[in-house]
Amino acid sequence: MIKIQADMHTHTVASTHAYSTVMENCKCAEALGLKAIGMTDHAMGMPDAPHGWHFENLKSLPRKISGVYVIRGIEADIIDREGELDVSDGMLSKLEWVVASMHSWTFSPGSEHKHTEAYSKVCENKWVDVIGHPTTKKFPCDMEACVKTFKEYGKLVEINESSLLSRKSSEENAAELLRLCKKYEVPVILNTDAHFCELVGKIDVASRLIEETGFPESLIFNSEWERVREHIIKKHGDIGI
Repeated sequence: MIKIQADMHTHTVASTHAYSTVMENCKCAEALGLKAIGMTDHAMGMPDAPHGWHFENLKSLPRKISGVYVIRGIEADIIDREGELDVSDGMLSKLEWVVASMHSWTFSPGSEHKHTEAYSKVCENKWVDVIGHPTTKKFPCDMEACVKTFKEYGKLVEINESSLLSRKSSEENAAELLRLCKKYEVPVILNTDAHFCELVGKIDVASRLIEETGFPESLIFNSEWERVREHIIKKHGDIGI
């Protein structure tokens, strides 16, 4: 069974379709032995996203809650084929972790070419750390072309447990994504996208896919907290982690 030491895509009640507080998320993370969580509520383009002040004020949180490092982040929405996001670079520069994803609320699904272009363009944004759940059936893309671009720009590729649990097509797409990431030696990050605290850190389906596809553990970015920590410090300097 694959284990992770940092779950870098989680939601709190600040995104009102999630149901737990940051304290509850951290307590569950501690119980599983996680070293850190990424607190990545939805950016302002989503209908129930928190106000921008939520992200501006993340600095008021303690660095550790229940012994777990809280990494101050956001799930930004890709809003067009040019890879634009629904949050300014100025705000992104103040945060420590950025997941960039497509959602039908903020990006109208279209052709494979449109989605591929958007994923490729968003890679040019230096603040983006992770391409979130690029296995969603609504947004088919040229996966091989995207993986090559993710590697070129040094972006992490997410295997999203929430998508795997809710959509059978995501499991099939994730298996193909893992095959391509293995072929091109592109690191993946196994995140839960948890919207309830008891799901934080639990990656049973993703773990099974890793084993079934023979994906090398050395390419699982968050199997070791130290790799995540070094990435954040290299990008943002000494932030107390």
